[in-house]
Amino acid sequence: MLRNTLLYLSNQQRLFNFVRNNRFAKGLASRFVPGETIEEALDVVVGLNGRGITASLDLLGESVHNEDEARAAGREYLTILDRINERRLDANASVKLTAMGLDVDEDLCVEIMHAILGRAREYGAFVRIDMEGSPYTERTLRIFYDRLYPTYGPHVGIVLQSYLYRTDADVRQAIAAQCRVRLCKGAYQEPPDIAYPKKKDVDASYVRNMQVLMRDGNYPGLATHDERMIDAAKRFAHSKGIAAERFEFQMLFGVRRDIQEDLIQAGFRVRVYVPFGTQWYPYLMRRLAERPANLAFMTGSVLREAVRRR
Repeated sequence: MLRNTLLYLSNQQRLFNFVRNNRFAKGLASRFVPGETIEEALDVVVGLNGRGITASLDLLGESVHNEDEARAAGREYLTILDRINERRLDANASVKLTAMGLDVDEDLCVEIMHAILGRAREYGAFVRIDMEGSPYTERTLRIFYDRLYPTYGPHVGIVLQSYLYRTDADVRQAIAAQCRVRLCKGAYQEPPDIAYPKKKDVDASYVRNMQVLMRDGNYPGLATHDERMIDAAKRFAHSKGIAAERFEFQMLFGVRRDIQEDLIQAGFRVRVYVPFGTQWYPYLMRRLAERPANLAFMTGSVLREAVRRR
Protein backbone atom coordinates (compact mmCIF):
# COMPACT_ATOMS: atom_id res chain seq x y z
CA MET A 1 0.00 0.00 0.00
CA LEU A 2 2.83 2.39 0.88
CA ARG A 3 4.60 1.67 -2.41
CA ASN A 4 1.46 2.31 -4.44
CA THR A 5 0.80 5.53 -2.54
CA LEU A 6 4.32 6.82 -3.18
CA LEU A 7 4.12 5.97 -6.89
CA TYR A 8 0.77 7.73 -7.12
CA LEU A 9 2.18 10.83 -5.42
CA SER A 10 5.22 10.84 -7.73
CA ASN A 11 2.90 11.38 -10.73
CA GLN A 12 0.79 14.19 -9.27
CA GLN A 13 1.86 17.30 -11.16
CA ARG A 14 -0.25 19.64 -9.02
CA LEU A 15 1.33 18.28 -5.85
CA PHE A 16 4.77 18.57 -7.46
CA ASN A 17 4.08 22.22 -8.30
CA PHE A 18 3.00 22.90 -4.72
CA VAL A 19 5.97 21.10 -3.15
CA ARG A 20 8.43 22.70 -5.54
CA ASN A 21 7.28 26.16 -4.44
CA ASN A 22 6.93 25.35 -0.75
CA ARG A 23 9.95 26.56 1.21
CA PHE A 24 9.57 23.99 3.99
CA ALA A 25 9.19 21.00 1.63
CA LYS A 26 11.99 22.21 -0.60
CA GLY A 27 14.19 22.67 2.46
CA LEU A 28 13.64 19.05 3.50
CA ALA A 29 14.36 17.81 -0.02
CA SER A 30 17.56 19.84 -0.19
CA ARG A 31 19.06 17.51 2.40
CA PHE A 32 19.26 14.85 -0.34
CA VAL A 33 18.99 16.90 -3.57
CA PRO A 34 21.03 20.10 -3.29
CA GLY A 35 19.53 22.07 -6.15
CA GLU A 36 17.79 22.29 -9.50
CA THR A 37 20.60 23.84 -11.55
CA ILE A 38 24.07 22.73 -12.55
CA GLU A 39 25.58 25.75 -10.82
CA GLU A 40 23.90 24.84 -7.52
CA ALA A 41 25.25 21.30 -7.84
CA LEU A 42 28.74 22.55 -8.72
CA ASP A 43 28.79 24.82 -5.69
CA VAL A 44 28.09 21.75 -3.55
CA VAL A 45 30.96 19.94 -5.27
CA VAL A 46 33.29 22.83 -4.40
CA GLY A 47 32.37 22.34 -0.74
CA LEU A 48 32.89 18.58 -0.95
CA ASN A 49 36.27 18.98 -2.66
CA GLY A 50 37.26 21.40 0.08
CA ARG A 51 36.69 18.59 2.59
CA GLY A 52 38.74 16.13 0.55
CA ILE A 53 35.69 14.38 -0.96
CA THR A 54 35.25 13.76 -4.68
CA ALA A 55 31.83 13.83 -6.37
CA SER A 56 29.70 12.35 -9.11
CA LEU A 57 27.00 14.53 -10.67
CA ASP A 58 23.68 12.92 -11.57
CA LEU A 59 21.09 14.89 -13.56
CA LEU A 60 17.67 13.73 -12.39
CA GLY A 61 15.25 12.34 -14.93
CA GLU A 62 15.10 8.76 -16.10
CA SER A 63 13.26 7.24 -19.07
CA VAL A 64 12.54 9.77 -21.81
CA HIS A 65 9.70 9.44 -24.31
CA ASN A 66 11.09 10.68 -27.62
CA GLU A 67 14.27 11.53 -29.50
CA ASP A 68 14.12 15.25 -28.73
CA GLU A 69 14.04 14.59 -24.97
CA ALA A 70 16.93 12.14 -25.23
CA ARG A 71 19.11 14.55 -27.21
CA ALA A 72 18.29 17.37 -24.80
CA ALA A 73 19.39 15.18 -21.88
CA GLY A 74 22.59 14.34 -23.75
CA ARG A 75 23.35 18.04 -24.25
CA GLU A 76 22.86 18.59 -20.52
CA TYR A 77 25.56 16.04 -19.80
CA LEU A 78 27.94 17.70 -22.24
CA THR A 79 27.38 20.92 -20.28
CA ILE A 80 28.02 19.09 -17.01
CA LEU A 81 31.37 17.83 -18.30
CA ASP A 82 32.23 21.27 -19.68
CA ARG A 83 31.49 22.99 -16.37
CA ILE A 84 33.39 20.43 -14.31
CA ASN A 85 36.39 20.99 -16.56
CA GLU A 86 36.06 24.79 -16.55
CA ARG A 87 35.88 24.94 -12.77
CA ARG A 88 38.62 22.30 -12.38
CA LEU A 89 36.57 20.22 -9.97
CA ASP A 90 37.32 16.71 -8.78
CA ALA A 91 34.11 15.15 -10.05
CA ASN A 92 32.72 12.77 -12.64
CA ALA A 93 29.26 12.21 -14.10
CA SER A 94 26.67 9.47 -13.64
CA VAL A 95 24.33 8.60 -16.53
CA LYS A 96 21.25 6.38 -16.90
CA LEU A 97 20.84 4.89 -20.36
CA THR A 98 17.07 5.28 -20.23
CA ALA A 99 17.61 9.04 -19.90
CA MET A 100 19.67 8.87 -23.10
CA GLY A 101 16.83 7.24 -25.05
CA LEU A 102 17.35 3.50 -24.50
CA ASP A 103 13.60 2.91 -24.51
CA VAL A 104 13.19 5.01 -27.65
CA ASP A 105 15.94 3.49 -29.81
CA GLU A 106 19.15 1.70 -28.81
CA ASP A 107 21.20 3.17 -31.65
CA LEU A 108 20.06 6.67 -30.63
CA CYS A 109 21.13 5.96 -27.05
CA VAL A 110 24.55 4.73 -28.16
CA GLU A 111 25.00 7.74 -30.45
CA ILE A 112 24.32 10.12 -27.55
CA MET A 113 26.63 8.16 -25.25
CA HIS A 114 29.42 8.36 -27.84
CA ALA A 115 29.13 12.15 -27.78
CA ILE A 116 29.22 12.23 -23.97
CA LEU A 117 32.11 9.80 -23.65
CA GLY A 118 34.01 11.54 -26.44
CA ARG A 119 33.80 14.76 -24.44
CA ALA A 120 34.89 12.91 -21.28
CA ARG A 121 37.91 11.48 -23.11
CA GLU A 122 38.80 14.95 -24.38
CA TYR A 123 38.91 16.23 -20.79
CA GLY A 124 40.45 13.13 -19.25
CA ALA A 125 37.21 12.72 -17.29
CA PHE A 126 35.12 9.72 -16.28
CA VAL A 127 31.45 8.78 -16.74
CA ARG A 128 29.68 6.05 -14.80
CA ILE A 129 26.77 4.24 -16.45
CA ASP A 130 24.19 3.65 -13.74
CA MET A 131 22.38 0.36 -13.40
CA GLU A 132 18.60 0.49 -13.34
CA GLY A 133 15.97 -2.18 -12.63
CA SER A 134 16.51 -5.79 -13.73
CA PRO A 135 14.71 -5.40 -17.10
CA TYR A 136 17.69 -3.23 -18.12
CA THR A 137 20.57 -5.22 -16.61
CA GLU A 138 21.48 -7.38 -19.60
CA ARG A 139 20.90 -4.60 -22.13
CA THR A 140 23.02 -2.14 -20.16
CA LEU A 141 25.92 -4.57 -19.79
CA ARG A 142 25.76 -5.59 -23.44
CA ILE A 143 25.88 -1.97 -24.63
CA PHE A 144 28.69 -1.23 -22.19
CA TYR A 145 30.93 -4.15 -23.18
CA ASP A 146 30.13 -4.31 -26.90
CA ARG A 147 29.58 -0.70 -27.92
CA LEU A 148 31.19 1.68 -25.41
CA TYR A 149 33.99 0.21 -23.28
CA PRO A 150 36.17 -0.96 -26.21
CA THR A 151 36.42 2.66 -27.42
CA TYR A 152 36.44 4.64 -24.17
CA GLY A 153 37.99 2.17 -21.67
CA PRO A 154 39.42 4.34 -18.86
CA HIS A 155 36.70 6.99 -19.26
CA VAL A 156 33.63 4.82 -18.62
CA GLY A 157 32.54 2.43 -15.89
CA ILE A 158 29.56 0.34 -14.86
CA VAL A 159 27.44 -0.43 -11.78
CA LEU A 160 26.68 -3.92 -10.42
CA GLN A 161 24.08 -4.77 -7.78
CA SER A 162 24.75 -7.40 -5.12
CA TYR A 163 21.12 -8.41 -4.68
CA LEU A 164 21.03 -10.05 -8.12
CA TYR A 165 22.01 -13.73 -8.36
CA ARG A 166 23.96 -13.02 -11.54
CA THR A 167 26.37 -10.54 -9.94
CA ASP A 168 29.11 -13.04 -9.06
CA ALA A 169 29.45 -13.86 -12.76
CA ASP A 170 29.18 -10.18 -13.73
CA VAL A 171 31.99 -9.30 -11.33
CA ARG A 172 34.22 -11.98 -12.87
CA GLN A 173 33.51 -10.54 -16.33
CA ALA A 174 34.36 -7.02 -15.15
CA ILE A 175 37.63 -8.17 -13.63
CA ALA A 176 38.59 -10.00 -16.81
CA ALA A 177 37.93 -6.78 -18.76
CA GLN A 178 39.59 -4.65 -16.05
CA CYS A 179 36.78 -2.11 -16.20
CA ARG A 180 35.84 0.06 -13.26
CA VAL A 181 32.88 -1.14 -11.20
CA ARG A 182 30.67 0.58 -8.69
CA LEU A 183 29.24 -2.11 -6.40
CA CYS A 184 25.98 -1.37 -4.62
CA LYS A 185 23.32 -3.51 -2.96
CA GLY A 186 20.49 -2.38 -5.27
CA ALA A 187 17.46 -0.22 -4.54
CA TYR A 188 14.76 -1.60 -6.83
CA GLN A 189 12.02 -4.05 -5.84
CA GLU A 190 12.95 -7.28 -7.64
CA PRO A 191 11.29 -10.72 -7.80
CA PRO A 192 12.83 -13.60 -5.79
CA ASP A 193 13.59 -15.64 -8.92
CA ILE A 194 16.35 -13.18 -9.90
CA ALA A 195 17.32 -11.46 -6.63
CA TYR A 196 18.04 -12.49 -3.07
CA PRO A 197 14.88 -11.84 -1.04
CA LYS A 198 16.68 -11.83 2.33
CA LYS A 199 18.90 -9.00 3.50
CA LYS A 200 21.50 -11.33 4.97
CA ASP A 201 22.02 -12.95 1.57
CA VAL A 202 22.28 -9.55 -0.14
CA ASP A 203 24.87 -8.53 2.45
CA ALA A 204 26.83 -11.76 2.02
CA SER A 205 26.86 -11.25 -1.75
CA TYR A 206 28.02 -7.67 -1.28
CA VAL A 207 30.95 -8.65 0.95
CA ARG A 208 31.93 -11.56 -1.29
CA ASN A 209 31.99 -9.47 -4.46
CA MET A 210 33.48 -6.45 -2.70
CA GLN A 211 36.47 -8.52 -1.62
CA VAL A 212 37.02 -9.94 -5.10
CA LEU A 213 36.88 -6.45 -6.61
CA MET A 214 39.20 -5.01 -3.97
CA ARG A 215 41.73 -7.77 -4.55
CA ASP A 216 41.59 -8.12 -8.34
CA GLY A 217 39.52 -5.24 -9.71
CA ASN A 218 40.36 -1.88 -11.24
CA TYR A 219 39.73 0.84 -8.64
CA PRO A 220 36.27 -0.33 -7.48
CA GLY A 221 33.76 2.04 -5.94
CA LEU A 222 32.18 0.54 -2.82
CA ALA A 223 28.77 2.16 -2.61
CA THR A 224 27.35 1.59 0.85
CA HIS A 225 26.25 3.43 3.98
CA ASP A 226 26.21 0.21 6.01
CA GLU A 227 28.82 0.47 8.75
CA ARG A 228 29.23 -3.31 8.82
CA MET A 229 30.09 -3.38 5.11
CA ILE A 230 32.48 -0.46 5.53
CA ASP A 231 34.21 -2.14 8.47
CA ALA A 232 34.46 -5.38 6.49
CA ALA A 233 36.15 -3.50 3.64
CA LYS A 234 38.61 -1.83 5.99
CA ARG A 235 39.48 -5.14 7.67
CA PHE A 236 39.95 -6.88 4.32
CA ALA A 237 42.17 -4.09 3.00
CA HIS A 238 44.32 -4.28 6.12
CA SER A 239 44.58 -8.10 6.07
CA LYS A 240 45.53 -8.23 2.38
CA GLY A 241 47.75 -5.17 2.32
CA ILE A 242 45.46 -3.33 -0.11
CA ALA A 243 46.37 0.36 -0.18
CA ALA A 244 43.64 2.95 0.37
CA GLU A 245 44.26 4.50 -3.05
CA ARG A 246 43.24 1.28 -4.82
CA PHE A 247 39.51 1.74 -4.09
CA GLU A 248 37.01 4.31 -2.88
CA PHE A 249 33.87 4.42 -0.75
CA GLN A 250 30.81 6.00 -2.35
CA MET A 251 27.77 7.51 -0.65
CA LEU A 252 24.72 9.58 -1.49
CA PHE A 253 24.57 13.30 -0.84
CA GLY A 254 23.08 14.01 2.58
CA VAL A 255 23.36 10.44 3.87
CA ARG A 256 25.72 9.49 6.72
CA ARG A 257 27.90 12.56 6.49
CA ASP A 258 29.38 11.53 9.81
CA ILE A 259 30.79 8.35 8.28
CA GLN A 260 32.10 10.28 5.29
CA GLU A 261 34.14 12.52 7.59
CA ASP A 262 35.43 9.57 9.62
CA LEU A 263 36.64 7.80 6.47
CA ILE A 264 38.42 10.90 5.18
CA GLN A 265 40.10 11.40 8.53
CA ALA A 266 41.25 7.76 8.46
CA GLY A 267 42.88 8.26 5.05
CA PHE A 268 40.31 6.57 2.81
CA ARG A 269 38.88 7.97 -0.40
CA VAL A 270 35.23 9.01 -0.49
CA ARG A 271 33.02 10.00 -3.43
CA VAL A 272 29.56 11.52 -2.93
CA TYR A 273 26.80 11.23 -5.54
CA VAL A 274 25.17 14.62 -6.04
CA PRO A 275 21.77 14.45 -7.78
CA PHE A 276 20.28 17.68 -9.10
CA GLY A 277 17.57 18.94 -11.44
CA THR A 278 13.96 20.01 -11.54
CA GLN A 279 12.74 16.43 -11.19
CA TRP A 280 13.82 16.09 -7.57
CA TYR A 281 10.30 15.48 -6.22
CA PRO A 282 9.40 12.53 -8.49
CA TYR A 283 12.97 11.26 -8.01
CA LEU A 284 12.58 11.08 -4.23
CA MET A 285 9.10 9.56 -4.44
CA ARG A 286 10.20 6.88 -6.92
CA ARG A 287 13.30 6.00 -4.92
CA LEU A 288 11.13 5.51 -1.84
CA ALA A 289 8.52 3.56 -3.80
CA GLU A 290 11.06 1.23 -5.39
CA ARG A 291 12.03 0.11 -1.91
CA PRO A 292 9.91 1.57 0.90
CA ALA A 293 12.62 0.57 3.38
CA ASN A 294 14.58 3.51 1.92
CA LEU A 295 12.22 5.82 3.83
CA ALA A 296 13.31 4.34 7.14
CA PHE A 297 16.93 4.36 5.94
CA MET A 298 16.93 8.07 5.08
CA THR A 299 15.10 9.00 8.26
CA GLY A 300 17.48 6.89 10.32
CA SER A 301 20.49 8.54 8.71
CA VAL A 302 19.29 11.98 9.78
CA LEU A 303 18.51 10.82 13.33
CA ARG A 304 21.84 9.03 13.79
CA GLU A 305 23.75 12.14 12.76
CA ALA A 306 21.65 14.31 15.08
CA VAL A 307 22.33 12.01 18.02
CA ARG A 308 26.04 11.85 17.24
CA ARG A 309 26.35 15.65 17.18
CA ARG A 310 24.99 15.99 20.73
